[in-house]
Amino acid sequence: MKTIDFKWPLNIKSGSTHAGFKPDEQLDMCWVVSDTPASAAGVYTTNQFKAAPVQVTKKTIELNHQLQAIVVNSGNANSFTGDEGIQNVYNSKQLVADKLHLDDTLIGVASTGIIGKQLDMNTYQNGVDSLELSTDDINAPEAIITTDTCSKKVCVELTLNDKPVTITGFSKGSGMIHPNMGTTLSFIVTDANIAGDDLQNLLSEDIVSTFNQITVDGCMSTNDMVLAMANGAAQNDQLVSGSDEYIEFAKGFKYVLTTLAKKVAQDGEGANNFVEVNVNNAFDKQEANLVSKAIVGSNLVKSMIFGKEANWGRIVQAIGQTHAHVDPNHVAITLNGTEIVTNSVPVSFTDDELKALFTDENIIIDVDLNVGNASGTAWGCDLTYKYVEINAAYEG
Repeated sequence: MKTIDFKWPLNIKSGSTHAGFKPDEQLDMCWVVSDTPASAAGVYTTNQFKAAPVQVTKKTIELNHQLQAIVVNSGNANSFTGDEGIQNVYNSKQLVADKLHLDDTLIGVASTGIIGKQLDMNTYQNGVDSLELSTDDINAPEAIITTDTCSKKVCVELTLNDKPVTITGFSKGSGMIHPNMGTTLSFIVTDANIAGDDLQNLLSEDIVSTFNQITVDGCMSTNDMVLAMANGAAQNDQLVSGSDEYIEFAKGFKYVLTTLAKKVAQDGEGANNFVEVNVNNAFDKQEANLVSKAIVGSNLVKSMIFGKEANWGRIVQAIGQTHAHVDPNHVAITLNGTEIVTNSVPVSFTDDELKALFTDENIIIDVDLNVGNASGTAWGCDLTYKYVEINAAYEG
């Protein structure tokens, strides 16, 4: 497997446009389309107020785990919009289906932006009318962003049955990031040949240790969705769970998910520092993931990192507030490669020595629980004044 420049897999095309949901000619709509129906999978927010596109797209994929097109708009979330919002999703599907000459059951719809505002269908129609298809249009990652400071994208290539296979992914997300399924809007497309059920199982399994392990602000979006399409155009033998080829594909697929998840955490609203927390020697994998996410999600830990103060007590409180097994007398904590707590006893440092641990923009915290053999990782960022400023002024 190797990382390559962003491109679309075989028989995948895209287009992007300014429909009018955002001002100043910003890209705010895109679609990704396969030449043929593709195996499809999805995971969705567990927020009780699921946005209309989430509700409808979930039902669409559950019909037969197939999609041929995904259309996304930014600038309006079509969330908390009642029956009219649901109908507007179906109307959106039909507009796309009519233009592409497809059955509307093969259309997935996603939206992001302001909550509680009905989707203007004239604007949506304008966007659909303007969208074109090209293998050269790679602006979809830019068309879906809102408060993001940059687009998030990744592309890898691997070989299955002597056939080159491409896996391409892109995401948006900067705030309202604290998933329990996946987060943000994220899309993965590949030309690998894999059945829809197997793709769904793989996505559902990998989401637990990738997108479920990021947090920016502890707030779960109503619009979170991660969708995957695999059209089989690479003409590899259909992947069979457990085979060498399946394992190789699974590695590439998880790499794409992990990379996108980390990019979202790194672009947390107002963030100065990207934070990675590794928990080792936990009782089991579930507890390792739980503790690592509790640490990276703690506002006290986030503030500690922003203030460049190695207040290890804030890390300890985050561990202790979980139900994970711990040995209170034998915890070790390492900050950017320097152990600051050994056997639950702090190591002596001068203030200048502690501050020197924060010179890198990337902060890595390693915790050894000494109660088992399992490991887990979570990603996040610090909490800054800028986060409050961004969200106090947010209107779309």
